[in-house]
Amino acid sequence: MAERSQPHQVQVHPQHRYEAAFKGQQKGPSAQKVLAVITLLPVGGGLLALAGITLVGTLIGLAITTPLFVIFSPVLVPAALVIGLSVMAFLASGAMGLTGLSSLSWVLKYLQEVTRRMPEQLDIAKKRMQDMAGFVGQKTKEVGQEIQRKAHEGK
Repeated sequence: MAERSQPHQVQVHPQHRYEAAFKGQQKGPSAQKVLAVITLLPVGGGLLALAGITLVGTLIGLAITTPLFVIFSPVLVPAALVIGLSVMAFLASGAMGLTGLSSLSWVLKYLQEVTRRMPEQLDIAKKRMQDMAGFVGQKTKEVGQEIQRKAHEGK
């Protein structure tokens, strides 16, 4: 009997596996990243300060103008409605005008195409009528000959 050999087990230690992958990396931020943070920190702070100033100015302006809107609302609301409805009517009339123009353009193109094709269709219809007349004449001649043949047979 042949002896079977047992497979060998190999243990891999995790520290040896990952050391090779991280050997080329530095421990900490690079000089480029530090320089970027130092440069962008004041810019970001300045923009944040401007945003805060804008917010405060907006709130002050709203606090001042709100009483004016309340006082003048009997005049402002109807005026806003009239202006809004006027703009909507103007836009609607423009849309209807464009629709009408495009419809007329389509009808004109269709009529031009039909009149361009009309002589060709008339020629085709004329040929068909001539062919049909010839066919009817031939059939009439054949039927007449058949009637004559039957008349001769009957005598």
